[in-house]
Amino acid sequence: MDRRKFLKTSAAATAAAGLAACNGIPGQAGNDGIIGHESDNGYSGKVAQNYPGIGLLGYGCMRWPMTKDADGKDIIDQEKVNELVDKALAHGVNYFDTSPVYLRGDSERASAVALNRHPREEWLLATKLSNFADATYDNSVKMYRRSLEIFQTDHIDYYLLHAIGSAADFKSRFEDTGILSFLLKEREAGRIRNLGFSIHSQQEGFDTMMAAHEKYHWDFVQIQMNYIDWTHAGRRNTNAKYLYEQLAARDIPVVIMEPLRGGSLGSLPKPLADRLKAVEPDRSIASWAFRFCGSFPKVLTALSGMTYMEHLDDNLRTFCNFEPLNERDFALLEQIADEHERFPLVGCTGCQYCMPCPYGINIPGIFRFYDDSVTEGTYVANKEQEHYARERRRYLAAYNKAVESIRQADHCISCGQCTPHCPQHIRIPRELRRIDEYIESLKQDTL
Repeated sequence: MDRRKFLKTSAAATAAAGLAACNGIPGQAGNDGIIGHESDNGYSGKVAQNYPGIGLLGYGCMRWPMTKDADGKDIIDQEKVNELVDKALAHGVNYFDTSPVYLRGDSERASAVALNRHPREEWLLATKLSNFADATYDNSVKMYRRSLEIFQTDHIDYYLLHAIGSAADFKSRFEDTGILSFLLKEREAGRIRNLGFSIHSQQEGFDTMMAAHEKYHWDFVQIQMNYIDWTHAGRRNTNAKYLYEQLAARDIPVVIMEPLRGGSLGSLPKPLADRLKAVEPDRSIASWAFRFCGSFPKVLTALSGMTYMEHLDDNLRTFCNFEPLNERDFALLEQIADEHERFPLVGCTGCQYCMPCPYGINIPGIFRFYDDSVTEGTYVANKEQEHYARERRRYLAAYNKAVESIRQADHCISCGQCTPHCPQHIRIPRELRRIDEYIESLKQDTL
């Protein structure tokens, strides 16, 4: 679809979505009115919809807020989860995406506790067959049934084959084991309402899944899509432009993961952020990424892992008053994406799939600290920069505070156990070595 045709289609879809949002979602008791008390936060009413009955903003449940228990152990803060879910549902955010492996297995439980306080018809459950460790038929069936049990439900609205990595991965985990045949029967029986998959793959793997559509009739597909990955996916990932266009051509609804690319598009390097602020000073930087995703008419929902209420409020401001991007906006984001690639970022999304490291290294923490320093302008580039000595000391102290010494990059032995698990295809040992060499040059004052 060319851009002119897309913009015309998108405008019509968004107008219809806005009307649906204002009228409420049919069958949602207590949620069919305009909620005026939120207007102080810059929004009211419901989020927009591309597909009737499904909020264009979806809730990713991999990053629920945490607290400490009596023993000092990190646990999910159920009270805050409940508050987030209540506000989300009140504004038409009704698609909740979780997995048996998120948050050490606790995401489904915490999500179920919060959601089951509301009538089942008010929320849509999306969970996954995350059979990475044990793909046997018996274990896969057990995992599927356990999800039904946890949510105290007789059906799953959107069930995903989790994180297809290649054609061989799909065949060995789902086809050869016979579990896909089982899931197809569950869909036929109505216990699975929609069957699809999420994918991080080279084009060959994705094309295999598209060829399989004629046989299995995927009801939806979850892809990584944002304005960087649209044409700059890099490494071994496939550009989102290709993925989206292939799905749209087959009329397959698209669920978007990583619209902020692990949060990085919510805090761009300052020169890039300043350019967006110059155009829309009252919008957050993150809102640009969400508007990009929501502007495509085949997007079912765009997932956001809204850990804190301010995240939810900001996204509700974007989606309750949704405005699709125009020609100028798309052109600006293309320029931002081109320039973004020049910054020395690792590109970790913090998914934790690489963890635990057998040597105790805090891989996501190291990458997050490094990328944040580049984004925020605290990265020490060379001895010629202003206040170099002070900034060097500050950077090393901040690194030691962010990542305890026994879990820092210098402990990596390049065993490579983490690399196959990274959906971004980051060469983790190489990036850890690069960061360690940089840190060591700061310590030795040889930058």
